[in-house]
Amino acid sequence: MPELPEVETTCRGIAPYVVGQRVSHIVVRNARLRQPVSPELAGDLAGQTLQAVERRGKYLLLRSPVGSVIIHLGMSGSLRILPSSSPAEKHDHVDIALASGDCLRLRDPRRFGAVLWTRENPLQHALLSDLGPEPFSDAFDGSYLHQRSRSRSLAVKQFIMDSHIVTGVGNIYASETLFLAGIHPLREAGRISQQRYRRLALAIQQVLSDAIAQGGTTLRDFYNGEGKPGYFQQQLKVYGRTDQPCVRCGRAIVQIKQGQRSTFFCSACQR
Repeated sequence: MPELPEVETTCRGIAPYVVGQRVSHIVVRNARLRQPVSPELAGDLAGQTLQAVERRGKYLLLRSPVGSVIIHLGMSGSLRILPSSSPAEKHDHVDIALASGDCLRLRDPRRFGAVLWTRENPLQHALLSDLGPEPFSDAFDGSYLHQRSRSRSLAVKQFIMDSHIVTGVGNIYASETLFLAGIHPLREAGRISQQRYRRLALAIQQVLSDAIAQGGTTLRDFYNGEGKPGYFQQQLKVYGRTDQPCVRCGRAIVQIKQGQRSTFFCSACQR
Protein backbone atom coordinates (compact mmCIF):
# COMPACT_ATOMS: atom_id res chain seq x y z
CA MET A 1 0.00 0.00 0.00
CA PRO A 2 1.31 3.50 -0.77
CA GLU A 3 2.47 5.11 2.46
CA LEU A 4 3.07 8.75 3.33
CA PRO A 5 6.36 9.12 1.39
CA GLU A 6 4.83 7.60 -1.74
CA VAL A 7 1.75 9.83 -1.48
CA GLU A 8 3.91 12.91 -0.86
CA THR A 9 6.04 12.01 -3.90
CA THR A 10 2.86 11.63 -5.95
CA CYS A 11 1.70 15.05 -4.75
CA ARG A 12 4.97 16.67 -5.78
CA GLY A 13 5.09 14.72 -9.04
CA ILE A 14 1.70 15.79 -10.39
CA ALA A 15 1.59 19.36 -9.00
CA PRO A 16 3.63 21.05 -11.78
CA TYR A 17 1.24 19.68 -14.41
CA VAL A 18 -2.11 20.42 -12.75
CA VAL A 19 -1.81 23.55 -10.59
CA GLY A 20 -3.14 26.52 -12.52
CA GLN A 21 -4.75 24.31 -15.16
CA ARG A 22 -8.45 24.49 -16.07
CA VAL A 23 -10.39 21.23 -15.97
CA SER A 24 -12.06 20.63 -19.33
CA HIS A 25 -14.05 17.52 -18.42
CA ILE A 26 -14.09 14.36 -16.30
CA VAL A 27 -14.15 10.78 -17.58
CA VAL A 28 -15.36 8.09 -15.17
CA ARG A 29 -15.00 4.63 -16.69
CA ASN A 30 -15.69 2.73 -13.49
CA ALA A 31 -17.25 4.48 -10.50
CA ARG A 32 -17.19 1.35 -8.34
CA LEU A 33 -14.10 1.99 -6.23
CA ARG A 34 -13.85 1.39 -2.49
CA GLN A 35 -16.33 4.24 -2.24
CA PRO A 36 -18.26 5.17 -5.39
CA VAL A 37 -16.85 8.10 -7.33
CA SER A 38 -18.87 11.16 -6.31
CA PRO A 39 -21.58 11.69 -8.96
CA GLU A 40 -21.31 15.50 -8.58
CA LEU A 41 -17.63 15.48 -9.52
CA ALA A 42 -18.00 15.81 -13.30
CA GLY A 43 -20.57 18.60 -13.22
CA ASP A 44 -18.99 20.66 -10.43
CA LEU A 45 -15.31 20.44 -11.38
CA ALA A 46 -15.54 20.92 -15.15
CA GLY A 47 -14.52 24.46 -16.09
CA GLN A 48 -12.80 25.12 -12.77
CA THR A 49 -9.10 25.89 -12.31
CA LEU A 50 -7.09 23.66 -10.00
CA GLN A 51 -5.49 25.94 -7.43
CA ALA A 52 -3.40 23.54 -5.35
CA VAL A 53 -2.42 19.93 -4.80
CA GLU A 54 -1.95 19.00 -1.14
CA ARG A 55 -1.48 15.91 0.99
CA ARG A 56 -3.19 15.15 4.30
CA GLY A 57 -2.08 11.84 5.73
CA LYS A 58 -2.39 9.38 2.85
CA TYR A 59 -5.00 11.47 1.04
CA LEU A 60 -4.42 13.83 -1.88
CA LEU A 61 -6.46 17.02 -2.16
CA LEU A 62 -7.02 18.82 -5.46
CA ARG A 63 -8.43 22.24 -4.59
CA SER A 64 -10.60 24.42 -6.84
CA PRO A 65 -12.64 27.58 -6.21
CA VAL A 66 -15.86 25.58 -5.76
CA GLY A 67 -14.68 22.47 -3.94
CA SER A 68 -12.00 19.81 -3.58
CA VAL A 69 -11.29 16.34 -4.93
CA ILE A 70 -10.20 13.87 -2.25
CA ILE A 71 -8.15 10.99 -3.65
CA HIS A 72 -6.93 7.88 -1.87
CA LEU A 73 -4.74 5.44 -3.77
CA GLY A 74 -5.86 2.37 -1.84
CA MET A 75 -3.75 -0.78 -2.12
CA SER A 76 -2.65 -0.52 -5.74
CA GLY A 77 -3.64 2.87 -7.13
CA SER A 78 -1.38 5.33 -8.93
CA LEU A 79 -1.70 8.67 -10.68
CA ARG A 80 0.09 9.88 -13.78
CA ILE A 81 -0.05 12.73 -16.25
CA LEU A 82 -0.42 11.84 -19.92
CA PRO A 83 -2.12 13.16 -23.06
CA SER A 84 -5.90 12.96 -22.80
CA SER A 85 -5.94 11.12 -26.13
CA SER A 86 -3.91 8.22 -24.71
CA PRO A 87 -5.95 4.99 -24.92
CA ALA A 88 -7.24 3.85 -21.55
CA GLU A 89 -6.12 0.49 -20.23
CA LYS A 90 -8.17 -2.02 -18.29
CA HIS A 91 -7.61 -0.55 -14.83
CA ASP A 92 -7.69 3.16 -15.78
CA HIS A 93 -10.87 4.25 -14.02
CA VAL A 94 -10.93 8.07 -13.80
CA ASP A 95 -9.47 10.91 -15.92
CA ILE A 96 -9.41 14.57 -14.94
CA ALA A 97 -8.85 16.14 -18.36
CA LEU A 98 -7.08 19.50 -18.49
CA ALA A 99 -7.22 22.37 -20.95
CA SER A 100 -3.50 21.79 -21.60
CA GLY A 101 -4.39 18.59 -23.46
CA ASP A 102 -3.08 16.39 -20.66
CA CYS A 103 -5.09 14.48 -18.09
CA LEU A 104 -4.59 13.19 -14.58
CA ARG A 105 -5.39 9.49 -14.79
CA LEU A 106 -6.13 7.15 -11.88
CA ARG A 107 -5.15 3.55 -12.36
CA ASP A 108 -6.32 1.15 -9.64
CA PRO A 109 -6.26 -2.59 -10.42
CA ARG A 110 -7.77 -3.62 -7.07
CA ARG A 111 -10.24 -0.71 -6.91
CA PHE A 112 -9.55 -0.01 -3.21
CA GLY A 113 -8.96 3.69 -3.90
CA ALA A 114 -11.37 6.60 -3.73
CA VAL A 115 -12.15 9.73 -5.76
CA LEU A 116 -14.53 11.91 -3.77
CA TRP A 117 -15.85 15.45 -4.15
CA THR A 118 -16.73 17.94 -1.45
CA ARG A 119 -17.87 21.55 -1.64
CA GLU A 120 -16.95 22.04 2.03
CA ASN A 121 -13.54 22.34 3.70
CA PRO A 122 -11.95 18.97 2.84
CA LEU A 123 -10.10 18.89 6.16
CA GLN A 124 -13.52 18.64 7.84
CA HIS A 125 -14.55 15.65 5.72
CA ALA A 126 -15.36 12.53 7.74
CA LEU A 127 -12.29 10.73 6.35
CA LEU A 128 -9.88 13.50 7.40
CA SER A 129 -11.37 15.34 10.35
CA ASP A 130 -10.14 12.91 13.03
CA LEU A 131 -6.61 12.41 11.70
CA GLY A 132 -3.73 13.08 14.06
CA PRO A 133 -1.01 15.66 13.40
CA GLU A 134 1.34 15.41 10.45
CA PRO A 135 4.75 14.01 11.49
CA PHE A 136 6.51 17.16 10.22
CA SER A 137 4.15 19.62 11.91
CA ASP A 138 4.87 21.70 14.99
CA ALA A 139 2.20 19.72 16.85
CA PHE A 140 4.21 16.50 16.62
CA ASP A 141 7.18 15.71 18.87
CA GLY A 142 8.28 13.34 21.61
CA SER A 143 6.34 15.15 24.31
CA TYR A 144 3.14 14.79 22.27
CA LEU A 145 3.69 11.04 21.80
CA HIS A 146 4.48 10.61 25.49
CA GLN A 147 1.34 12.47 26.53
CA ARG A 148 -0.94 10.52 24.16
CA SER A 149 0.54 7.18 25.24
CA ARG A 150 -0.13 7.42 28.95
CA SER A 151 -2.13 4.48 30.32
CA ARG A 152 -2.07 2.83 26.87
CA SER A 153 -1.29 -0.88 27.00
CA LEU A 154 -1.18 -1.58 23.27
CA ALA A 155 2.15 -2.23 21.59
CA VAL A 156 4.11 0.84 20.53
CA LYS A 157 4.18 -0.22 16.88
CA GLN A 158 0.39 -0.28 16.73
CA PHE A 159 0.30 2.99 18.67
CA ILE A 160 2.37 4.91 16.10
CA MET A 161 0.47 3.30 13.21
CA ASP A 162 -2.82 4.70 14.56
CA SER A 163 -3.69 7.57 12.20
CA HIS A 164 -5.57 9.25 15.04
CA ILE A 165 -2.24 9.55 16.89
CA VAL A 166 -0.03 10.57 13.96
CA THR A 167 -0.74 10.37 10.25
CA GLY A 168 1.20 8.43 7.69
CA VAL A 169 3.30 5.96 9.69
CA GLY A 170 2.45 2.76 7.83
CA ASN A 171 3.69 -0.74 8.43
CA ILE A 172 7.01 -0.48 6.57
CA TYR A 173 8.06 2.78 8.19
CA ALA A 174 6.86 1.79 11.67
CA SER A 175 9.31 -1.12 11.71
CA GLU A 176 12.09 1.09 10.36
CA THR A 177 11.58 3.95 12.82
CA LEU A 178 11.41 1.64 15.83
CA PHE A 179 14.70 0.07 14.77
CA LEU A 180 16.33 3.49 14.38
CA ALA A 181 15.04 4.51 17.82
CA GLY A 182 16.10 1.20 19.41
CA ILE A 183 12.60 0.41 20.72
CA HIS A 184 11.11 -3.10 20.70
CA PRO A 185 7.84 -3.15 18.69
CA LEU A 186 6.03 -5.16 21.37
CA ARG A 187 6.81 -2.77 24.22
CA GLU A 188 3.68 -1.23 25.74
CA ALA A 189 3.20 2.33 24.55
CA GLY A 190 2.38 3.54 28.07
CA ARG A 191 5.63 2.18 29.50
CA ILE A 192 8.04 4.16 27.32
CA SER A 193 9.79 7.21 28.76
CA GLN A 194 9.52 10.74 27.39
CA GLN A 195 13.22 10.66 26.47
CA ARG A 196 12.71 7.55 24.34
CA TYR A 197 9.65 9.09 22.72
CA ARG A 198 11.76 12.10 21.76
CA ARG A 199 14.13 9.71 20.04
CA LEU A 200 11.22 7.94 18.35
CA ALA A 201 9.65 11.17 17.07
CA LEU A 202 12.97 12.20 15.53
CA ALA A 203 13.35 8.73 14.01
CA ILE A 204 9.89 8.96 12.42
CA GLN A 205 10.78 12.30 10.87
CA GLN A 206 14.18 11.12 9.68
CA VAL A 207 12.97 7.88 8.08
CA LEU A 208 10.04 9.57 6.35
CA SER A 209 12.24 12.44 5.15
CA ASP A 210 14.81 10.02 3.73
CA ALA A 211 12.08 8.05 1.96
CA ILE A 212 10.56 11.20 0.46
CA ALA A 213 13.99 12.32 -0.73
CA GLN A 214 14.55 8.97 -2.40
CA GLY A 215 11.11 9.10 -4.01
CA GLY A 216 12.04 12.47 -5.42
CA THR A 217 14.25 10.73 -7.96
CA THR A 218 11.09 9.26 -9.55
CA LEU A 219 9.19 12.53 -10.07
CA ARG A 220 9.84 12.39 -13.80
CA ASP A 221 7.92 9.09 -13.95
CA PHE A 222 4.60 10.87 -13.38
CA TYR A 223 4.55 12.21 -16.92
CA ASN A 224 3.94 9.50 -19.51
CA GLY A 225 5.38 6.98 -17.07
CA GLU A 226 4.20 4.55 -14.46
CA GLY A 227 3.15 7.16 -11.92
CA LYS A 228 4.57 5.00 -9.17
CA PRO A 229 7.18 6.52 -6.87
CA GLY A 230 10.18 4.43 -5.95
CA TYR A 231 9.93 2.70 -2.62
CA PHE A 232 12.54 2.93 0.10
CA GLN A 233 13.58 -0.69 -0.31
CA GLN A 234 17.30 -0.35 -0.85
CA GLN A 235 17.65 1.52 2.45
CA LEU A 236 15.48 -0.71 4.62
CA LYS A 237 17.28 -1.90 7.73
CA VAL A 238 14.80 -4.47 9.07
CA TYR A 239 11.61 -4.61 6.99
CA GLY A 240 11.54 -7.69 4.76
CA ARG A 241 14.95 -8.86 6.01
CA THR A 242 13.89 -11.95 7.99
CA ASP A 243 16.91 -14.02 9.16
CA GLN A 244 19.36 -11.62 7.52
CA PRO A 245 22.06 -10.11 9.77
CA CYS A 246 21.29 -6.87 11.58
CA VAL A 247 23.24 -3.98 10.07
CA ARG A 248 24.31 -2.95 13.58
CA CYS A 249 25.05 -6.12 15.54
CA GLY A 250 24.86 -9.01 13.06
CA ARG A 251 22.11 -10.90 14.87
CA ALA A 252 19.37 -12.32 12.62
CA ILE A 253 16.37 -10.07 12.02
CA VAL A 254 13.15 -11.48 13.52
CA GLN A 255 9.74 -11.47 11.87
CA ILE A 256 6.49 -11.73 13.86
CA LYS A 257 2.82 -10.96 13.30
CA GLN A 258 1.18 -7.98 14.99
CA GLY A 259 -2.43 -7.23 14.26
CA GLN A 260 -2.20 -9.48 11.17
CA ARG A 261 0.67 -7.37 9.83
CA SER A 262 4.31 -8.44 9.60
CA THR A 263 6.73 -6.80 12.01
CA PHE A 264 10.52 -6.93 11.67
CA PHE A 265 13.05 -6.09 14.36
CA CYS A 266 16.41 -6.90 15.94
CA SER A 267 16.02 -8.58 19.34
CA ALA A 268 19.44 -7.34 20.43
CA CYS A 269 19.29 -3.70 19.33
CA GLN A 270 15.67 -3.01 20.23
CA ARG A 271 14.58 -3.04 23.85
